[in-house]
Amino acid sequence: MGLERKSIIMETDKDKRKQIPIYTGLIKYFPKALAEVAKVSYIGNQQHHPDKPLHWDRSKSTDELDALTRHLFEAGKIDTDGQLHSAKVCWRALANLEKELENTRDEKWYKDQYNRNREPKDQIGYDEQFGKYKKVD
Repeated sequence: MGLERKSIIMETDKDKRKQIPIYTGLIKYFPKALAEVAKVSYIGNQQHHPDKPLHWDRSKSTDELDALTRHLFEAGKIDTDGQLHSAKVCWRALANLEKELENTRDEKWYKDQYNRNREPKDQIGYDEQFGKYKKVD
């Protein structure tokens, strides 16, 4: 009994896969921009984990839309770490999209994003009567 090989990222149907031109429809369109976003990944890793290989520490990346907006206000300028704010906007947009795609059937992520900077009484799922969270479907 062999293991079935499944792609978790790419479409397995060849006709559908041809409609996802990652090289010709993304890398060739935006090579300089993607290189800048890759620099942001590297610099961020050096800032938070200089002793570890490059990886996305999601515990340090929880406020994609707020951070994206903060960097958007500074678009066209260079941040204190020498990186372009616009590249950080792209990085945060990609991080947000990745999480959305991972959670397409899970509303928890959207509720977490909504609740993140709100007082408990203003959060989705907070029951004022009992002063605690109730399960929200």
